[in-house]
Amino acid sequence: MADTTENKPAIETKVYTAKDFSSDQDVRWCPGCGDYSILAQVQRTLPALGITKEKLVFVAGIGCSSRFPYYMNTYGFHTIHGRATAVGTGIKCMNPDLSVWIVAGDGDLLSIGGNHFLHILRRNVDVNLLLFNNRIYGLTKGQYSPTSELGKITKSSPYGTIDAPLNPVSLALGANGTFIARSMDRDPKHLQDIITRVAKHKGTSFLEIFQNCNIFNDGAFFLYTEKETKADNVLYLEHGKPLVFGTNKDKGIKLDGFTPVIIDLTDGKWSINDVLVHDEKSRDLAFILSSFAEHTGFPAPVGVFLDIERPTYEQELYHQIERHISSKGQGNLDEILRGTTTWTIN
Repeated sequence: MADTTENKPAIETKVYTAKDFSSDQDVRWCPGCGDYSILAQVQRTLPALGITKEKLVFVAGIGCSSRFPYYMNTYGFHTIHGRATAVGTGIKCMNPDLSVWIVAGDGDLLSIGGNHFLHILRRNVDVNLLLFNNRIYGLTKGQYSPTSELGKITKSSPYGTIDAPLNPVSLALGANGTFIARSMDRDPKHLQDIITRVAKHKGTSFLEIFQNCNIFNDGAFFLYTEKETKADNVLYLEHGKPLVFGTNKDKGIKLDGFTPVIIDLTDGKWSINDVLVHDEKSRDLAFILSSFAEHTGFPAPVGVFLDIERPTYEQELYHQIERHISSKGQGNLDEILRGTTTWTIN
């Protein structure tokens, strides 16, 4: 019987480079797509993790991002729409020594795959879940997705969307996730750092990545990614450090009760001592930070919102099996299938 507490991915003695994780397949995303950057940052991060290629599995559903496994020189599965999380759960439970990575877009993960998304988070299966959020259906040429902003005009919403968008971070927090983070395709250094954190967490690691679709939703995140506007609109989260932002770090976040407010650190009324300090062990604070999207003028937090420990699903699964074998023996599958509630028709 496998013991998941001892089945961490094997440490590789060979020194890999990013090129070792690149497959021989031609990458066929649209020129300029943000997926290229995400692929590159994953391939550049993996060598430092020290995991053998044979222990890595990438799983995807359906969508532009779901071509990801083809471009990785590792094991991989291109599965069905919305079910990559279910397949990834099965792979991890039956092979707890593998490092399992699940890649999905906002339509795949949050629409048809929304139900599976909630349950993998609450179960805390030890997998790494990357959400490529471009706020549009790209593969099917530009319909609005579950994360498209209210009023978004697309081919399937010619007069503007009338349904409020999902907030992936809030949703993950509500599903009792244990590691929840956000980064951006156009911030490669930050993305590499967060991918490293994702890989090191024991349990379901969820990372939302702002990803530009330059064909069907170009510039959806330019407010956060472009040099001219980034400093005043992005809040970098660092555990134990005050929540400050702005070109000269002259703005801060403080709480008025449970309500976040922006304070000016140059007007003489407030100082750095008044600024809220980030605590990535606090789910309450993570919820408040995730709500910034609903406050006009607030920056978008990026970094680790929450990082806490909880037993993983496969650990609990194997421990339960071991306990029952210990008390009742190995059992007999044929007897179990026949059970005590079958009958014979004469």
